Amino acid sequence: MPKMKTKSSVKKRFKLTATGKVVAAQAGKQHGMIKRTNKQIRNQRGTTILKDCDAQIVKKFMPYG
Repeated sequence: MPKMKTKSSVKKRFKLTATGKVVAAQAGKQHGMIKRTNKQIRNQRGTTILKDCDAQIVKKFMPYG
C-alpha cells in the first residue's frame, strides 16, 4: 500500500506536541487591529492548543503526525 500524503495546508498551519496535541497560531490577528482592544491583541500573541473536537479534524489530514 502506498504512503498516505499529508495535506500541504495543514503542515504549514499546525504542529503536533510530544503528547499529541495540536498547536496553531491565534486567530483574529491579521488585520483590523485598531478596532481591537489592547487586551485582545495581547492575548492573541503566539500560539494556542486546539480543543479536542477541532484537533480530531486536523489530525485526519496529518496521517503520520
